[in-house]
Amino acid sequence: MRISIYSIFWFIGLLSFSPAHAKFELQGTKAVIAQLDQGSEVQIGTVNFQLHSQGKHEFTLELDHTKFTDFFLSMREFKCLAGETEVSCHVPYPYKSPNIVSAEDYAWLEHRLLFMFKRPSEFGAKLWNGIYFKFAIEGDTLVGVPQAVDLNKIGAPPVDLNEPPYPDQDRHDTNIEQRLVKALVIR
Repeated sequence: MRISIYSIFWFIGLLSFSPAHAKFELQGTKAVIAQLDQGSEVQIGTVNFQLHSQGKHEFTLELDHTKFTDFFLSMREFKCLAGETEVSCHVPYPYKSPNIVSAEDYAWLEHRLLFMFKRPSEFGAKLWNGIYFKFAIEGDTLVGVPQAVDLNKIGAPPVDLNEPPYPDQDRHDTNIEQRLVKALVIR
């Protein structure tokens, strides 16, 4: 049996397109999934990416409010995911932002997916218990790992609305095992 060099290149080309080698692309509509404790997942919305310019992409985020429970905390309604030991509430970023990302910088998407957590028995919003999901590409998905932030910082507008207000130094490790939302996944 003779195998031509063209057959080998064709086979190698097929391997490069296999799902195991797929890479996340910033284009089209993707599902936003909350990975919860005990391995369950809930699709909480969608994000649509469109080419903007020079490797940057504009995004629109649509949360599916039917997947959340309404909580009235500190005189304001929050959309929350409720577990037995923790309630995790989406905190909408309150200021105009560019909604632009690139393969190296997901800061504005991360700011649109801010959450805070509290115990089910606690009253009021606990904005100092903020959760920031830091995104990175893992194969064909974008995975957001929770980090701790104080959301009181966005109680007043930032000096520059084009600069994300939560740089690396304002985020800290959190005990992921204690969080209801273990990760946000976009695929």
